[in-house]
This record gives sequence, structure tokens and C-alpha cells, in this order.
Amino acid sequence: MSADTVPVTGWGRTAPTVARLTRLRSYEEAVAAVRGCGARGGIPRGLGRAYGDAAQNAGGAVFDMTGLDRVHAIDADGGTVLCDAGVSLHRLMEVLLPLGWFVPVTPGTRHVTVGGAIGTDVHGKNHHVSGSFSRHVLSFELLTADGEIRTVRRGTPLFDATTGGMGLTGMILTATVQLQPVETSLMSVDTERARDLDDLMARLTATDQAYRYSVAWIDLLARGAATGRAVLTRGNHAPLDALRSSGAPEGGTRARRDPLAFRTPRFPAPPAFLPEGLLNRTTVGLFNEFWYRKAPRARTGRLQRIPAFFHPLDGVPHWNRVYGRGGLVQYQFVVGYGHEEALHRIVRRVSGHRCPSFLAVLKRFGDADPGWLSFPVPGWTLALDLPARLPGLGPLLDALDDEVAAVGGRVYLAKDSRLRPELLAAMYPRLDDFRALRAELDPRGVFTSDLSRRLAL
Repeated sequence: MSADTVPVTGWGRTAPTVARLTRLRSYEEAVAAVRGCGARGGIPRGLGRAYGDAAQNAGGAVFDMTGLDRVHAIDADGGTVLCDAGVSLHRLMEVLLPLGWFVPVTPGTRHVTVGGAIGTDVHGKNHHVSGSFSRHVLSFELLTADGEIRTVRRGTPLFDATTGGMGLTGMILTATVQLQPVETSLMSVDTERARDLDDLMARLTATDQAYRYSVAWIDLLARGAATGRAVLTRGNHAPLDALRSSGAPEGGTRARRDPLAFRTPRFPAPPAFLPEGLLNRTTVGLFNEFWYRKAPRARTGRLQRIPAFFHPLDGVPHWNRVYGRGGLVQYQFVVGYGHEEALHRIVRRVSGHRCPSFLAVLKRFGDADPGWLSFPVPGWTLALDLPARLPGLGPLLDALDDEVAAVGGRVYLAKDSRLRPELLAAMYPRLDDFRALRAELDPRGVFTSDLSRRLAL
């Protein structure tokens, strides 16, 4: 076990705080670190892809879990894996795809640990079909504030408090996860344009159940009749037959010879810091126009590799640098079905503010999972990246929070860095249950973070 006092920040690179970063290499070191973490407590941290302050702890300890990275057992017949919490989804794909299995849920990056996926109860393009990550977790081992290791199974209060609990109930050490069978490492992808937000929502509602995965990129700078215009991308895992019949490069001889190969392209990283103002209304407007026009009006059955479909930005290391020294804020919310007008108002407000967001995606959520602080509920979720130094950003997002809370929606805590604590109870009805369990399980506040202090979790 080693420790250094360093500045720690989220993926958005805003509001760094100084903490003692403790690198763990064994379960014994984890127990010792938790028992000796000091008055300011500690918080587990994986690969640092939470955008805000969820894995920061000013003046206290931050437990680096990436050294706990063993895959212990794979049931290739039943489709389960037992692994350490520090194993990344990328590593699982490398190990599991050649055996015909895929992770059941993946967010927009594969550089997330299994512990992080459980602690934030991540969702992906398939929530309308498969739910959140926790739906596929059979059990996990949890190191609690008293230094004891507990086996936690689904259907128990501690399971529901931990899945989406932002690392505040304890440190996940291992997990057993049910997997998704696949025949190839390719996706069969359909792409089409939507002329405006109503057109997009109608297309998603009408045919989404025919696809395991769906996502829409929205041009948030478009206004007037084009407000909410989008490129809709949907897909399913390609069967072997698709490789035999396809003439596309992705379905060629190499893919037919090794249909479960997992290949990940990489491109040069952006410079350490790009000039401020590089992303502005003009440059993002030009990009959005190009991106919308280059998309086909309608194309079906294109074969695409898993990294290109799920994780296009992972091919660019440190892509968050494009926002400059000021960093970025990612804002993600969900509003329930029946509250589509709230979504319309928010899109019009963001468009009218001329926010330079080139990463804005809309998805549909299916049934909620039981995590008390799990983000997804049935409805529409929109996520957008914004330069942190955008003039007027704070008041704009505060106003959007009010819109979301007024219709019973919620903001995603794994991406949050500035939500007002008084809105939290309206967004998360099980908040009091979470606080009560945490007070009983961890009365001294051993597990704590900048986010938990800011929101009084």
C-alpha cells in the first residue's frame, strides 16, 4: 500500500481538492486503510470517470481501487464472472468476448471499473431493454466502516443502498455478474435522421423495442423548426450469419475468420491544454451542421465494431482536454413519460441560450431498478457536455434543475458537480431511507466524499 497527497478531480477537471491517494493492492490493505483512514474519512475511486466530485475527498483519503484487478472465475457455460471491483469493463471485454460473452450494460466509456459501475449503477444504450448494471449483479463483497467484509445479495436493503450509493455504504471488493451472450464482436447498426425533437421521440417510441441498443445525438444549437434535430443510431449484436452475407469491411474475411476478436483503435491524445474558447458557438455550430449532414437519411444493417458503436471517444485518450483549462460540466437529467413538454422546454431553453454542446445524447429509460439512489426511472434522459466557463452556465443549470424537479425528474449524481441540496429529496424519494441506513451502518462517517458533504448524503 502506498499513499501520496495530491490534487484529485473528476473527469470534468473542475474543482480539484487535495486528498491522500492510497493505492490498494490486497484485501488486507483495504481493511487496514479503512480502519485507519482518519477523521476526514475516505472514498473508493476507480478510473476517475465520474465527471464531478463523487470520488474526491478534500483533506481525507481517496482509495485507489485499480490495483484490485483480478478476474477470479468465469463460468463459460452459465455466463457469469467473479472479479475484483477494480477490474475495468475494458478488461472484461478483452477476456470475455473470445468466450462468446459481453458485459450486460456499458456506459459511454469502457474505462470504468466494476465497482464504479455498481456504485453509480451505470446505464447504457440498452436501458429500455436491460435496465441498469445492478440488475445483472448477483452478489458482491462489501467492506463496511467497521472493517468487516460482508457478502451482499440482491433483494436486500444493503444491496439496494449500495447500487447507486456512490461508494458511501462501503468499499466493494468483488462482484459476481451475469453476462450477455453474443456470437460476434460486431454490431448490426441502423442510422437515420430526425428532423426535430417530436420526430425523434416518435421514432424512438414506435420501434425502440426492436433494438437492444439505441441512442440519439441532438443538435442543441438548432433552432426554429429544426429544434432538436437529431441523428438516431440503433443496433443489435450481429449474428454469425451477418458476417457471412455482408460485403462491408467489418464483415470481411478477417472478421469471419475471428468473429469474436476485440480490437480497439486509438488516436493521438489532444494537447495537455487547448486554448480557451476553442469550443464556441461558431465552431460547435459548424461541427453540428457537418455531423447532421454527413449522417445518412436512412441506412440499415451496417456492421460496426463494438468500440466504435459503444465507445467512440475512448479512442481519443484524454478527450476531456478539448474543453481547455476550465474543464467541462456534464449535465444529465431524466423526466418521466407524460412529461414530454418539460423536455421540450429544456431543449428550447438550452438552444435559446446558444450552448456550444457537441456531445448531447437522448435515450429512453425502461423500468427502474431498486437502488435507492439509482438514477434511471422510466422516461427520457438527456445528457450534454458544456464548457465549465460558459457565461451564465450556473443560473441556466439551476433553472433546468427546477424544471426537472418540478415534474418529479432527477439529475444523475455520478455526473453532478453543482446540484443544490434542497432539490435532492424531490428527485430521490428514497433519500431518507439511504441516510438512515448509512447512519446506522457508518455512524462515524468513515465513507465520505466531497459530493456527500455538498449534498448532505
